[in-house]
Amino acid sequence: MGFYSILFETPQDGPPRDDVPEPEFFGDLNLDQIEQTVTQGYDEYNLTPFFRTALNCESAVRYRHDVMRDLARREVSQCIHAFAQSMRKMRASLAQAEKLYYPRQKQWWFLDAASQYCNALEALEPMLREARPHSSGLREFGTWLARYLGAAPFAGLRRDVDGLRAALETVRYAIHIHGNAVTVLNYDGESDYSAHVLDIFERFKQGDVKNHSVEVKDWPEMNHVEAQILDFVAELQPRPFAMLASFWSNHADYLDTSVASFDREVQFYIAYDACIRPCREQGLSFCFPIVSSSSKAERCDDAFDLAFAHKLCSDKLPVVCNDFRLDEAERIFVVSGPNNGGKTTFARMFGQLHYLARLGFPVPGRHATLYLCDQIFAHFEREENTRDMRGKLQDDLTRMHDILERATPRSVIVMNEIFSSTTLADALFLCRRIIGQIMNRDALCVCVTFIEELARLGPQTVSMVSEISPANPAARTFRVRRKIADGRAYAVSVAEQYGLTFQRLKDRLES
Repeated sequence: MGFYSILFETPQDGPPRDDVPEPEFFGDLNLDQIEQTVTQGYDEYNLTPFFRTALNCESAVRYRHDVMRDLARREVSQCIHAFAQSMRKMRASLAQAEKLYYPRQKQWWFLDAASQYCNALEALEPMLREARPHSSGLREFGTWLARYLGAAPFAGLRRDVDGLRAALETVRYAIHIHGNAVTVLNYDGESDYSAHVLDIFERFKQGDVKNHSVEVKDWPEMNHVEAQILDFVAELQPRPFAMLASFWSNHADYLDTSVASFDREVQFYIAYDACIRPCREQGLSFCFPIVSSSSKAERCDDAFDLAFAHKLCSDKLPVVCNDFRLDEAERIFVVSGPNNGGKTTFARMFGQLHYLARLGFPVPGRHATLYLCDQIFAHFEREENTRDMRGKLQDDLTRMHDILERATPRSVIVMNEIFSSTTLADALFLCRRIIGQIMNRDALCVCVTFIEELARLGPQTVSMVSEISPANPAARTFRVRRKIADGRAYAVSVAEQYGLTFQRLKDRLES
C-alpha cells in the first residue's frame, strides 16, 4: 500500500538480519560504547542489528533525516510516544497470557491485548494526521494506517473485540458458600445485602475503631478454587466463553507485521535521541550532515567524540570540540603532537562521524559536510598476543595488509600509532609505503603518528597537530589544529618524559 519501513527507504537498504555481527572497527572507535548507550533499556525492541547496518546511498540517509526532524516536533513526538506506550501494554498482556496456566484466563488476557492494539491504532491515526508530518516515511505510514483501519480484517477484529467484551459484561452469577462447599448459581436478581449489613453495625459504633480490613491482592493468576468457580460459570452460561475460545483461535495472528515493524523501528530514532540528550543539555551541538557519495571535500565544525563526551557530560565536565576540513585533492590527515594531547580522540571522532552519518543520525558538531563512505577500517595498536606465535610488528603488518586488500576508493581508514615496536627508520619506511597505497586508492584516512615527515608526502596529506598551552608546555589543550608540524610538541613530550624540561632542570639546579 505504499509503505515499506520507517527506517529503510527501499528493500535494498534493509532491514537487516537479527544476528548481525559487530563490525571489526567498533571497538577501536568506541562505537561499541555508543551502541550500548543507544540500546540500553530497549531490549524488547532488539535495536542492535539496526545500529550495525549502515546505509549506502544519499537518499536513504536523507529519508532518516526527514523522519528525525518530524520526531523533533512536539505534536509528532507526543502521538508516537503515546502509541509506543500502548503497544508496550499490549505486549505485556500477551506475555501475561503466555505465562498463565488456566485456558480461560489466558484467553481473557489475549482479548485484553487485542483490545489495546485496536485502541492504540485508532488513537494514533487521527493524531498523526493532525500533526501533518513532513517526512515521506511518516506520511506514507499515516496513509497506510488509514487504509488498514478501514479494511475488512481490522474492522472484523474490532467488531469481535467489542462484541466479546459486551457478551462478557452480561455474565452474572451468585456463589453460595457453606462450610467447605461452594455452589455456583445463575444470578436471579438477589439483593445486595452489603449496604444493609454495614448500616446495622453502624449504629453500634462507638468512636474511632481499629480498621481490621484485609487488603485483597489483585494477582493476575487464579488459584484452583477460582478456576473451578469460573468453570462452573462457563457451564451455566456457555455462550460468552465459547465466543472467548473462538476469538483466541480466529485472531491468533491479529498483530499486523507492518505495525509491529513500525513499533520496533521508530524506537531506533527515539533511542538515539535519548542517547545524545545529555550532551545537548550541556550545550553541545548536533547537526544533520550534508552527505555526498561523489565529493570528498569535507568540513566539520565543533565536532567531538560522542562516546567520550557522553561520559564527560554525565560527570558535568567540559568537552573540547575540534574542527577539520579536507579541500580539493586532500585525503589524509596526519595527526602528530605530544602524548595525551587528544590525537587518538580526534581519530576516533573522525571514524564515528562517518559511521553515524551512514546511520542517518545527527552527528556531533555545529555543521558537517561528510563523504558517504562504503566501509570503515581501523588499525589501532594491540598488545602482543603470545598465543598466535607472531611478533607485534608482524601482527601490525598482517592486519594492515588485510585492510588494504579490502579498501576501496570509497573507504575510510583510521590508523593510530602503528609500528611503534620497530625503529624510527623502519616505521618511516613502512608508513610511507602504506600511505602511498592509500593515496593510490584515493581513500580518506586519519593517521596518528609521531613521524611528522608523513605530513609532507604530497598534496593529499594534511598536517594536524595537537596543541599544548603556550604558557605551560606541560599542559594539554586537547585541541587538534590544522598546522605544519615543527617537531616542538614531540620534543617537549620527550623532555617531559625524561625530566629535562627547563623548569625541571632549573628546580634541580636550585635545590
